[in-house]
Amino acid sequence: MYRKLTADSIFTGKQMLPGGYVVITNEEGVIVEVTTIEKAGDDIETFKGVLTPGFINAHCHIELSHLKGLIPEHTGLVDFVFKIIMQRQADEEIILQAIRNAEDEMLKKGIVAVGDICNTKYSITQKKLKQLLYHNFIEVTGFVPTTAQQRLNAAEDIYRQFAEISPSHTSLVPHAPYSVSPALFELVNNFGSNHLLTIHNQETPEEDIFFETGTGDFLRLYKQLGIDISFYKPTGKSSLQSVLPFFNKGQQLILVHDVTTTANDIAFSGEQVTNKKLKEIFWCLCPNANLYISNMLPMLTELTNNSCNIVLGTDSLASNHQLSILDEMKTLGRYFPQLTLTQLLQWATINGAKALQMENLLGSFETGKKPGVILMEGIINFAITDSTSVKRIL
Repeated sequence: MYRKLTADSIFTGKQMLPGGYVVITNEEGVIVEVTTIEKAGDDIETFKGVLTPGFINAHCHIELSHLKGLIPEHTGLVDFVFKIIMQRQADEEIILQAIRNAEDEMLKKGIVAVGDICNTKYSITQKKLKQLLYHNFIEVTGFVPTTAQQRLNAAEDIYRQFAEISPSHTSLVPHAPYSVSPALFELVNNFGSNHLLTIHNQETPEEDIFFETGTGDFLRLYKQLGIDISFYKPTGKSSLQSVLPFFNKGQQLILVHDVTTTANDIAFSGEQVTNKKLKEIFWCLCPNANLYISNMLPMLTELTNNSCNIVLGTDSLASNHQLSILDEMKTLGRYFPQLTLTQLLQWATINGAKALQMENLLGSFETGKKPGVILMEGIINFAITDSTSVKRIL
């Protein structure tokens, strides 16, 4: 039983096709071919809008979904992080129900795969249902060097539980430059199966200030948390340039947020790939979370001018009003009107699939893949508008 789907336009994951083409799938949703209407035969289903592969949410914290609406907007990152630490505990059933609701929302919004940050085991039950594909990033923190092995051991216990359900899509990763010691970075770098890593990167100007001069608002965070950082010596470099050399095993890396990333940072990052210390770098933008926390946006122009691999994420419901890749595209289109629909959809589909190392299955309409089929309605003059919506077809 085949389904034959056509629309005003079809985005294949790589290019926009005009009307006159048909996506053919088998009954399980696997792509058979993309062909012309003339060759497709009868029983073609016709839609108004743009057909596209399912979206990839390259950065999420589904286990924080119970914090929706609890943290005020525009607190700045330091106060936001402190509030997360202080408020993330809740009754287990409240957390589990919020996770279920969050996954339902992502399914309805056309998301087919998620790069999910995990600090606890709470999301395992939902992930076992396999309604969405996940890469589980088990996060480790610990800025005091003497606690490095202890912190790794605790994270490794959670890692093993996720690896049981998804061995090829589970990694142990550092949280952020300001929360991981050099000793802990080294342990993460040498952790055996870490072929794919992610890290929160340059989410606030204060992050670079702390690494360049040892001053700024992060000192207040450590004081609030009772962490003695008298041992710390600033590097005189940006946070990204300070920590990127810790990764040297040829891993693939997703850098998330990139609010203060400069052309020099991008060039430095490219050198790590050229020197084969890293395999490839993807830059994940979560603009709605950046606006929610600090009322700032990522350095998109620097990234596009340097032909960076860009992907999209939602961050968590603690820092966003919804888990919708479409809404992330709407925000980027609003603030950066030079972006084309093709660019945005590439970031949301094939780039995201490559970033999560799922491109053999997702991200594009190619024979043998099962990427999902999404209908985007309300596209005007090949642009996303406030009224654009998504509907899952397959």
